[in-house]
Amino acid sequence: MKINNIGSMGVNPYKKNIDKNIATPSKAQSREDKVEISSKAIDLQQSNELVKARQEKVQAIKAQVESGTYTIDPQAIAKGLLNFYKK
Repeated sequence: MKINNIGSMGVNPYKKNIDKNIATPSKAQSREDKVEISSKAIDLQQSNELVKARQEKVQAIKAQVESGTYTIDPQAIAKGLLNFYKK
């Protein structure tokens, strides 16, 4: 007995998957991307702004020191030290 064309009965095993893939694009088009930023990330972004402000202040003081126009207030420094150590 001779058997020819084993497994080819005109049935495409991938047809079911192809039909599913054709039907899904309509569902995919209704999806939208969504981005959520956590409160911690927002705090980190704001702290970055503080760092920039501090760097600008340091640059301004460096320029004053180099030009010789920077003045020190000893009473303000003493008050700051006392307040720091009293806490």
